Amino acid sequence: MSDQFYDVIIVGAGAAGSYIAYELASLGHAVAVFEEKSASRLNVCCTGIISTECFQSLDLGTDGILTKVNSAKFFSPSGRYLRVQTENVQAYVVNRLLLDKAIASKAQSQGAQYFFSSPVIDIIPGKDSIQAETLCFGAREIFSARAVVLANGFRPKLPRKLGLGKIKSFLVGAQAEIEAENVDELEVYFGQKIAPGLFAWLVPTRVGTSTNKAYVGLLATSQAKLHLQKFLNNPFCQGRITSREVEIEQKAIPVGTLARSYGDRVLVIGDAAGQVKPTTGGGIYFGHLGARIAAEVLDEALSSDNLTAGQLSRYQKQWKAKMGKELSRGYWARWAYSKLSDRQIEGIFNALDSSGMAEALLNSGNFSFDWHSRLILAVLRRSSAYPLLKIRHLLFREASL
Repeated sequence: MSDQFYDVIIVGAGAAGSYIAYELASLGHAVAVFEEKSASRLNVCCTGIISTECFQSLDLGTDGILTKVNSAKFFSPSGRYLRVQTENVQAYVVNRLLLDKAIASKAQSQGAQYFFSSPVIDIIPGKDSIQAETLCFGAREIFSARAVVLANGFRPKLPRKLGLGKIKSFLVGAQAEIEAENVDELEVYFGQKIAPGLFAWLVPTRVGTSTNKAYVGLLATSQAKLHLQKFLNNPFCQGRITSREVEIEQKAIPVGTLARSYGDRVLVIGDAAGQVKPTTGGGIYFGHLGARIAAEVLDEALSSDNLTAGQLSRYQKQWKAKMGKELSRGYWARWAYSKLSDRQIEGIFNALDSSGMAEALLNSGNFSFDWHSRLILAVLRRSSAYPLLKIRHLLFREASL
């Protein structure tokens, strides 16, 4: 058993875990971060698109920026597209490995101690402390702390074991890095045959270099890797992808929230809590917001030496107030979209294009890269096209908006 006693043990060195480590260490708390991967393998199956608001909040340098996003093409199942463009940069595509390393480096500079290649296999609550059972380079060790933060992604085992519930709804994401030609802006492809339940994408990462590269990926309700392999042979991609062989990675992405994201001496943040945009599967920004709220609540609890579930429940109340309605509306919007046929999706494109609604909404106050519900509701209220009426009917039937 390790004789080192910490104020907080954090499970997971992703963006959310390292950010809360940085915040707590900056406040003078003794922090340890346990990560199952090695330091060189922190990156996950993630496109790394974050809004300018998120990037500024993370307060990182520009070294990890791969490209800037201020335009996009949205393709219907038949191949027609709507192109939108803004004067200002809306988002950055960042190197996810460099992003995670940069946040971890900030945390370490404040004194947070990192244990890489050290998965946490169990959490053992106690009256006066809480313990994390780990495998540090294969050796079983137990570390003690006053509190534990779970930030290890969509892993149901530990939250369920601690009585916090289980996230039941999830999508599967698949992605590969490719060499490509004529991919110079974000492209999004809709269609149930292409990506059942959501969409596929092509995202340029290196443009104007000797080797142009891009991420190709999709989110689907199941068999994402198989659907991505088919998409690579789709006419949309033929002649543009020059890579002969690609390595496809995939992971499960929650589109629901944990019943309880707190317990005695325990908080859950990021993907582990379901702080993920259901409309896109993006979790960096909402996980960041959750980490900031958790750090504030946990700092107060540590200072008052009150780490009961009752005290820590303030965390869930605050993050639900911040993003709960957005997550709920996004969940039902994605669910309603999954019920549409490709013909109905085509009808939505017709309605948006013929009425000029897409351009009008883009220039309205309803557009936000991170907060999608206002835009979704604005589309549904402005159009009488049957597919949009169907979505509106499903949404209002299943959820209170």
